[in-house]
Amino acid sequence: MELDLTPKSAQPLFEGDGGGYYTWYNSQMPILATTFVGAGRLLLHPRGFAFPHYADSSKVGYVIQGSDGVVGMVLPDGKEEVVVKLKEGDVIAVPVGAVSWWFNDGDTDLIIVFLGETSKALIPGQFTYFLLTGAVGVIGGFSSELTSKVYNFDKDEVQKFTKSQADLFIVKLDKNQTLPKPQVDITKKLVYNIDGAEPENVVEKAGLVKTLTEKEFPFIGDTGLSLIRVKLEAGAVKAPSYATTTAIQLIYIARGSGKIEIVDSNGKSALDTHVKAGDLFVVPQLFVVAKIAGEETMECYSITTTTKPLFEELAGKGSIWEKLSSSIQEIGLNVDSEFISKIKKSSDLIPPSY
Repeated sequence: MELDLTPKSAQPLFEGDGGGYYTWYNSQMPILATTFVGAGRLLLHPRGFAFPHYADSSKVGYVIQGSDGVVGMVLPDGKEEVVVKLKEGDVIAVPVGAVSWWFNDGDTDLIIVFLGETSKALIPGQFTYFLLTGAVGVIGGFSSELTSKVYNFDKDEVQKFTKSQADLFIVKLDKNQTLPKPQVDITKKLVYNIDGAEPENVVEKAGLVKTLTEKEFPFIGDTGLSLIRVKLEAGAVKAPSYATTTAIQLIYIARGSGKIEIVDSNGKSALDTHVKAGDLFVVPQLFVVAKIAGEETMECYSITTTTKPLFEELAGKGSIWEKLSSSIQEIGLNVDSEFISKIKKSSDLIPPSY
């Protein structure tokens, strides 16, 4: 079966004065449902507030823009609300079932992209959200009789409880409306700034790779995911690689533009196309992917559907060519030893050749 791996941009699900939420529909990208991954993009204007809600999928949020984000969360089995601060470059995990609200306390837009796994979602390939409050809040779906008995409300109180908040999802708060302040100690445990972290692989004038797992950031382990940041300087190349753990890669282009090439199990090109900031695409398990930055720096962030990602590189130090014996390579490639030695001198991050 031929897979359509064409990158897509998010489509609006909700837009209002306080901001908007954008999603990638599985009807738009069937590959999301096939591989059980999903994504969404939250935009909060200054003073924008997203109502408390929970979702049917675990996901990881990455802050693309903004310096004064505030998130309140009640974790599964949590005994109280925790409040953390978010800024550009931060990563926050959102386990399935966690109730959270999101607020932009800054003067510029707050933008967060969410990447997650949807194998147990109501709609594979998409996140389904359940709001506690608002026009489509779950509490308003019960009968007045039941709500009255549960909360010991009279008829007017039931109406006030279920109908006072007529807005749908995201609103803009007045300046006199106050929210809980972020807790510094909790923020250190539940938020990780991947942009400021030391990468495991850096090549001058080429770029860097940083892999974030539960070893460095235990909270991400609650989602069953790991996150990878790849930054390529203009014209640089990230050589082909594949996930050996049979994990799915869901990749979001956060900044810049460039080119993506993916090869399938038949040794044929499954994707060879230009990408830009805001594009999302899937790398199916064991497919091989390479990235080339355009005329500006390109940054992409991806999840893998495992807590222990392992990749096999097809170039550079520690690549498969270094691990296989020279005689096997000579036979398999039908080349001589001199040619093999040249292959072994390759790099997985290649600076531009001007």
